Amino acid sequence: MPRFSIIVPVHKVQAYLHACLDSVLGQSYRDIEVIAVDDRSPDGCGAILDAYAARDERLRVLHLPENVGLGRARNAGMPHARGDYLFFLDSDDTLTPGALRAIADRLDEAGDPDVLVFDYARTHWWGGTRRNALAPLLAETDAAFTAAERPGILDLLMVVWNKVYRRDFVEREGFTFPPGYYEDTPWTFPVLLAAERIATLDRICLYYRQRRRGSILSTTSRKHFDIHEQYARVFRFVDARPALAHWRPFLHAKMGEHCLDVLAKPDRLPPFDRGEFFRRTAEMFRAHRPEGVPVPAGLRVLEGGYAGYVLRRGAGRAGRELGRRARQARTATAARAARSRSALNLRRPLDPGLAVYSAFSHRGVLGDPAAIHRAARALAPHIRGVWVLADEDRAAGLPPDTEYVLLDSPGYRRVTERATYFVNNVNWPGALVKRPGSVHIHTHRGTPLKYTGADLLDRPGARHGLDVPRMLRRADRWDYSLVASRHSELVWERAFPCHFTSLRTGSPRNDVLVGAGPDSGRAVRARLGIPDGDTVVLYAPTRRDYRRDGLVERIDLARFAAGLGPGRTLVVRLHPSLATGPARGLGLSELHRRGVLVDATDEPDVQDLLLASDALVTDYSSLMFDYALLDRPIVIHADDWDAYRASRGTYVDITAEAPGHVSRSPLELAWLFDSGTWRDAEAARLRSAFRERYCEFDDGRAAERVVRALMLGEGNREPAAGPAGVPSQAVSRDALIPS
Repeated sequence: MPRFSIIVPVHKVQAYLHACLDSVLGQSYRDIEVIAVDDRSPDGCGAILDAYAARDERLRVLHLPENVGLGRARNAGMPHARGDYLFFLDSDDTLTPGALRAIADRLDEAGDPDVLVFDYARTHWWGGTRRNALAPLLAETDAAFTAAERPGILDLLMVVWNKVYRRDFVEREGFTFPPGYYEDTPWTFPVLLAAERIATLDRICLYYRQRRRGSILSTTSRKHFDIHEQYARVFRFVDARPALAHWRPFLHAKMGEHCLDVLAKPDRLPPFDRGEFFRRTAEMFRAHRPEGVPVPAGLRVLEGGYAGYVLRRGAGRAGRELGRRARQARTATAARAARSRSALNLRRPLDPGLAVYSAFSHRGVLGDPAAIHRAARALAPHIRGVWVLADEDRAAGLPPDTEYVLLDSPGYRRVTERATYFVNNVNWPGALVKRPGSVHIHTHRGTPLKYTGADLLDRPGARHGLDVPRMLRRADRWDYSLVASRHSELVWERAFPCHFTSLRTGSPRNDVLVGAGPDSGRAVRARLGIPDGDTVVLYAPTRRDYRRDGLVERIDLARFAAGLGPGRTLVVRLHPSLATGPARGLGLSELHRRGVLVDATDEPDVQDLLLASDALVTDYSSLMFDYALLDRPIVIHADDWDAYRASRGTYVDITAEAPGHVSRSPLELAWLFDSGTWRDAEAARLRSAFRERYCEFDDGRAAERVVRALMLGEGNREPAAGPAGVPSQAVSRDALIPS
């Protein structure tokens, strides 16, 4: 029989579930069982749980046939528990290292109390960590006690997850969770009042995740009215036990404080329901008021009406509001002028036949947005597509029938104020107002390898000059996030804790890779001056965050190009952020001029270069995920992997899950090509596994799927099978094997 039965209810937390399970199953204390209850989660949680259960026999998964809510999901897990103690862990929270060992040791020391209360810390999405302010209560005594002996224990946060409970005590008393919001209230108060021995542990054992979006209690809903019935359950429990009657004044005050706290939160109750909530609270407050007990000053507002409550709240805010208005007045004139210019258009209805596109901060008709635009012109010609460009120079070379506006121009304001569809692979400028009914489609710029979004908050070097909170405020406008794999889906939902729907479409920019033939890149090769029949090795390094200019010269390009030998061409494409920096002036441009290699950094469409090449050499560029679709050899040059991972943070150890062979030095890289190892059977096996995991939704129809689902309203049909590879364009598959 295990010491702990850890019950984890799971619903719509796929972005956090791995961290939760890892924090439990990775504990040094292993005498546990984990009962995960899949509460009919509509995302990938069920599959994640099954995968963990297949690897660790301590984890059992219950898949509920319907969604029952947090409390009843916990109830579903309890009959399966065999442990001495029950631990209810929410699936977006995590245990701290060594937590279970510390809890087990304290239980032994305290002689197996009915309840053990431990400490926690709030971990905020922006990176801050804050300890429980009432933690000193946990250090007042080492001896076990009752709530009557130390009533201060009831001042702690009344939640279920900061305690463990002796199972036979819970079963004897018949404690269960009710349905609805605030289900912890009628559990924790009765449990602590009924417990004959309570012990404490002054140690942070749990990180309580403060999610930016998605928390149940931060959802605006009438379900917050459930709090009244939950406290009614507490009072019924006390009424059924005369020995607990002396707790009524305390619980009466707690009820009033808690309900007023809910009412004061701006994100809890719908505005038109706030008066009703106050009246129901006041009725309950009067109904349960103990005789002869004075009402605390802070709760006397419940003896009056809602109008008096509003006036009192307003008076308290008046001083603060005056100061805020004074600050606002300094900028009001300019803001009023800007608002008046756009007010007329913002009052006009949205144009259902207008879509606005942008890519790579308005650099051109590129990437996923360009692929969606092409599909929309074919499948939904009634939708007018307008591109946003940074300046007139970006318009050079566009097809004559491509409509565009310049950023911040009158034309830009006109189309963005009335468009229904917005398609971008970066965030729109902050001044753009998302109107109700508009559809914002975010395509991203590739499969995530390195940290992004909120995950950058603990990486000060990587986010230098980057305002992450502002980035997330702009991401709040997303309606749909396009993903090519479940890996991407999990990362985006964690890194961007916003309200959007992940759409398993595949990457539209990669449709051309999936559907390409062997000759698809020949026009690009000819334009770059590559001799027909040459084997092309594409080298695509990314930038480094541990260098101010982002440039790290890892390879002697002239030597590498010469080592490839005759009939082989080295093509180099720098990361766009390095294109105008010193990298090209330090030798790349001169090597290109001399014909030693081809500098293709300025090629607008990177997919063209992928099609034109026969092998890819990269360090940590996300291009590897796209290139895997071609089923052509990939070599990872990772000689500074430890420094890169430490400075930027990565979601994947690309040296352990590589799409091909990994080199750790220029000599090893040269040997891989000289020996032919770059394209051996092991390289093919690695590439196949990599493609299966990270390209699972790419089937060549991603752009069509987006247009049909989001512009034509036909619904999204997820890809049924993985992609097939496209053969190399080299004259011979043995072109890089020495003769």
